[in-house]
This record gives sequence, C-alpha cells and structure tokens, in this order.
Amino acid sequence: MESWLKQSGASGLDDVELADFSDTGRGVRTLRRFKEGEEILTIPHGVLWTVEHAYADPILGPALLSTRPPLSVDDTLATYILFVRSRGSGYDGMGSHVAALPASYTSSIFFAEAELEVCAGTSLHTITKQLHRQIEDDYRGLVVRLFEQHQELFPRDKFTIEDYKWALCTVWSRAMDFKLPDGDSIRLLAPFADMLNHSSEVGQCHVYDVLSGDLSVLAGKDYELGDQVFINYGPIPNNRLLRLYGFVVPGNPNDSYDLVLTTHPMAPFFEQKHNLWVSAGLDSTSTISLTLTDPLPSSVLRYLRIQRLHQSDLALIAHHKSDVPVEKISDSNEVEVLRFLIESISGLLDGFRTQLEKLEEQLAEGFYSPERNAWLAAHVSLGEQRVLRLTRETAENLLAEVESGSGNKRGPLSAPAQCAKCKKVSVQLMRCGRCNAVMYCGRACQVAHYGDHKAMCQATASRNGS
Repeated sequence: MESWLKQSGASGLDDVELADFSDTGRGVRTLRRFKEGEEILTIPHGVLWTVEHAYADPILGPALLSTRPPLSVDDTLATYILFVRSRGSGYDGMGSHVAALPASYTSSIFFAEAELEVCAGTSLHTITKQLHRQIEDDYRGLVVRLFEQHQELFPRDKFTIEDYKWALCTVWSRAMDFKLPDGDSIRLLAPFADMLNHSSEVGQCHVYDVLSGDLSVLAGKDYELGDQVFINYGPIPNNRLLRLYGFVVPGNPNDSYDLVLTTHPMAPFFEQKHNLWVSAGLDSTSTISLTLTDPLPSSVLRYLRIQRLHQSDLALIAHHKSDVPVEKISDSNEVEVLRFLIESISGLLDGFRTQLEKLEEQLAEGFYSPERNAWLAAHVSLGEQRVLRLTRETAENLLAEVESGSGNKRGPLSAPAQCAKCKKVSVQLMRCGRCNAVMYCGRACQVAHYGDHKAMCQATASRNGS
C-alpha cells in the first residue's frame, strides 16, 4: 500500500510506519520527531475513496449511476469497497488498501445476543436492534436495485449480507467528514491515514484542502521518535464510539443519553402544541442529548412545558399571540413537568439490566474480560446510567425549589439567575414586577425584551393570580 501511495503522490510516508501497539492495536508510529502543527503526511485526492470516484470508475460507475433512487453515500462507498475487493486485477492500488483493512470489527452490530444484553436499557441497545433490521432491509434493496441488475459485476458469493455489514463498518469506522464552503459536505476514506487511532489529548489535526482535494494530517501535539500518532474523532460518547468504531473510553467525560420525547398526534390540542414546538425549534418527536455537563437541557423543559399546557394556557397564548413559552409558565405546570420527568427517568433507569452499583462492582472485580465485547457494553451502560441519574437529581432539585416556593427566585429553571435579554449572569438583577418570573440586569434590557416577554408575562401573572 505504501509504495502505491508514494507513486500516486502521497508525502510523509518515509517518516511514519504502521505498527502494533499493546493498548490500541494497529496504528501509526513515528520514525522521527514532530513538532505540534507540523505536517505529518498528505494523501492525494486521486486515491481517496469518495462517491465521486465511485461514479467515475469505468466499470462500477455506470451501474451506480443507473440505480434509482440513487444509493446513499454509505451504501455507495460500501459497494465500492466490496467491488474493488472482488475484482483483483486492475485494482492493485486500491486493492492493497482493502487488503490492509481489518478482517473483522467489534462494532455493536457484531455482538452476540448475550453480549448486547449487557447494555440492555441503553440507547445503544435500542439503536443496535434497529440497525440489524435496517441493514437487512437495505441489503435486500441493494440486491433488487443493483446486484441483480448487474450480476456480472456483483457475484452473490462476494456480496453477501455479511460482506455488506463488514463494508458498512469499514465506512463507519474509517470515514472522515468535512464541511465544504458551499454548505455541502464530503465523506471520504483516506488510505493509510485511516489507520490513525483516536485520542482526546490531541486537537483536530486532519485537514481537507478544498482546492486540491488532498487530505493532510498534522501533528496534534509534539511527538518523539517511536510515538504513536493520533487524531481526534471529536467529543463522542461511548454509545456512539462502540456503535461506529468498536471501542470505548472508560470514564468518558462525553457520555450521553439520547432522550426521545414524543406526543401522539391524537393527544388533546396536538395541533396547537405542535405549532408551539416548531416555533421553539423542536418537533412533536424530539431527540435531545442529555450529557454529564448539561444533564437537563433547557430544550427538555421547553418541550414538556408545551406538552403539559392545558386548554386555559393555550387560550391565553393564542389570545396574546405568544409564540413560545420558553420560561416557567406557572408553579403548577412546572411541578407537573418535573414530576413527570422524574418518573420517566426513573422508569428508564429501572429498565437497565444491571444497575449502576452492581455494574461498577463487576467491572472492578474483573467479571468482564477487559476489552471484550461484554466489557465494552458494560461501560456504555455505566456511562448512560450516570447521565440519567444526574438528570433525575437535577430535576429533583428543581422540583424541591418550586415546591418550597424558592423557585420563583430563579426565573427560568434551566439556568442560574441571568438576564432574560442579554443572558448576563449577575448578582445585581431586577425582577419583572408583574409576573415575578424573569430577571433583568437593568432597565434597558427590560425594555428591549418587553416585546418578546409581554404575552407570557400576562399569561403567567393571570395564572398566578397577580
């Protein structure tokens, strides 16, 4: 692979090599020192795996272009990889990259049932089950739309569903995504550069040159001779790391839980509430990430405040032409919202197969073999439970404030005391004299915010009997 890349114009390959590391497996090792920011290698545009190159292939391209509807980006790249692997002669360069790819992956779709059940209750467990069904459906579609239409190009023994799953995981775990100046994006695989492992200790150090189409890797930190070179995949939680890349980071500070909030279309006043959700940048079904740093995002409270609106609330909002009730509407609404949220989070936590304390004990005692699938799944469960417990604790604290009567001193419950207009956090805040629900850093901000706040102020004051 390295010889082909050098002949194709790749640079920097004399200063690095592929190597096996005890903690990460195969990766890239330096053959000299690098200073942070220094260019390590560049892979030219002509050897990148892209949809553009798949379409341009003289044999594969016409078949792909004739497929209707067109294949997705991931299916196009997966088919391209399998096609090159199946051809042999004529694709020696790209074939050498395919030959260097892992023969198998540890992504969650390859887990045995018992291994996946270790993280039962997690969003990963749910998504993986859905992926199994989706992959089967997508494969059947590929067979009908492409493989059976061009049987001479796609021999069925080399394009099985297991081959398809392997190629998909190759794309998921090795592709790089870049935003383009025109607002579009490009997904690509870069031979050799895709062997780089992840580390949160380096900054973003892989760069796509829009003019040349080349992919470059810079040193994300200083490297000594013999060090492993890393790139940073971004702040990714363990549930996504395991689903896409096949590994986890114990104690991952980016762990999250994707909370799905939904309301049935036949629910009372659905149309009015749906309009309010849309105005708030939400939808009747909204997925919101709960994280360790923001366990109860304001968007969760905003969604539930709208969901729990009664007829009288909606009538007031309609009368005053208020768009979005982003602030606390009333004590009764807030109590209803928070109690529902606490009950729902408790139900989610009860759905985990192994509770947090027991899981921590099992991991500490070596119940799961390190780095094996069940151990990976256990860490995902651990991270999601920690997030959900923090969410419940936050909601319980907010509920206690409201029920004790101290909640009115905070205005919007999703943030510390701050100016409703400029969001400045200050100890010198003045409260709206009518609704007593929002605060301002001064008269100027109060006047500037009045147009946005007026209708909700009147509704809140009316509900509270002011």
